[in-house]
Amino acid sequence: MTTDLHGPLSAYAARLHATVGDRHHVASPLGAWLLLAVCATEPAGSNPAADGPAAESPSADGPAAGDLAHALGTDLADAAEVARVLLDAPHPLVRSATALWRRAGRGDGGSAAWRAALPRTTDVGELPDQAGLDAWAREHTDGLIDTFPLKVSPNVVFALASALATRVSWATPFDVADARALGAGSSWSRGLRRALRSPSHGHRCAIVSTERLGDVIVHAAPAQTTDGAGLVVLSVAADPQVPPSEVLAVAYDLSVGAADGAQPAGARSLFDLPLGETPLWTVREERVRTRARDGREERHNAVLPCWSARSEHDLTASALGFEAASTMLAKALHLPIESFDARQVAMARFGRYGFEAAAVTGMFGLTSLPPEGVARTAELRFGHPYAVVAVATDNRADGVTGPWHGVPVFSAWVTEPEELPEADAADR
Repeated sequence: MTTDLHGPLSAYAARLHATVGDRHHVASPLGAWLLLAVCATEPAGSNPAADGPAAESPSADGPAAGDLAHALGTDLADAAEVARVLLDAPHPLVRSATALWRRAGRGDGGSAAWRAALPRTTDVGELPDQAGLDAWAREHTDGLIDTFPLKVSPNVVFALASALATRVSWATPFDVADARALGAGSSWSRGLRRALRSPSHGHRCAIVSTERLGDVIVHAAPAQTTDGAGLVVLSVAADPQVPPSEVLAVAYDLSVGAADGAQPAGARSLFDLPLGETPLWTVREERVRTRARDGREERHNAVLPCWSARSEHDLTASALGFEAASTMLAKALHLPIESFDARQVAMARFGRYGFEAAAVTGMFGLTSLPPEGVARTAELRFGHPYAVVAVATDNRADGVTGPWHGVPVFSAWVTEPEELPEADAADR
């Protein structure tokens, strides 16, 4: 599953984050990708030419199908299968949901075979009003997102939505550090009083040599597990001059082994680095008693700020695939549409004791309104900007690796650190 999804999802994340730019933000490329993948659903063994119009599937050959496959980074059948596996076998620490709604009396809802091929957990029904859409967002994000990202109007004929949410505690909480430990060259160190320091055990830190960016620093904080399933939040910083898109791309590359607790490929020995200070780290040497075989012990710690973000993203750029997805879904539902809209709202919070994040992605198919008449109606040391990727772990009690293992769920570009709350300054 990891090899099936990681490459396409990394490429999709690069395009999504590129549309946002270098401002402070959080997003769920996975949430957007899953929504597109649901649109790739087709009945098993379908043959539209033989079965007639009622059996027609959205993934029939055509320009929209090619555009959607390009956006997904894989063929439509594989993408739909990945979505079914993830959504129908939910991760214990990542709430997930999808829904497909259409306006009553419009279209025929698609063929029975097509509806049966959707993920089993996808809600299918009549288009709710705005209050109903907002309630759906709250319910499926544990209240982390309280409004749906799109506003329903009379010209909306169908809607597709996805939601992802997590709220976890670190297996080992951070220690508290003076914010000056973020570095003399960091403006954040002058604007904050306190920051977070990785504990002596339980977190992973490394200086990693990468082909793309040279040396970067990496910190991984694992959450408490449930039935062998967990979440690892990976933070990656490069030289301050490196564009955010490049750092995020490397963060996704390094996330491949994060779920297994593996040391990143390219991790450097501290004894191969000069002593002293750089913009990303300080290396010092002291005499200690050690059981290291060669008498040379290596220790790492990391200093990061608390941060939170709430973002809304316009997903209508052609590279993101929603125009093709809306065309194909309209075809499956036998609903003519004239335009579409797609947005995502996401939030995340990273603190001393845990991490929480949520995203709701929505797509509307729109048609023009009929002429006016009369009707009666009752009517969701990281001292400079850096990348974050939250990766699911899924090691089941029976020893089987579950479908969520290694899947990046959320990612962020952090430029606005926050002060550690007074309530978190004292040990619990």
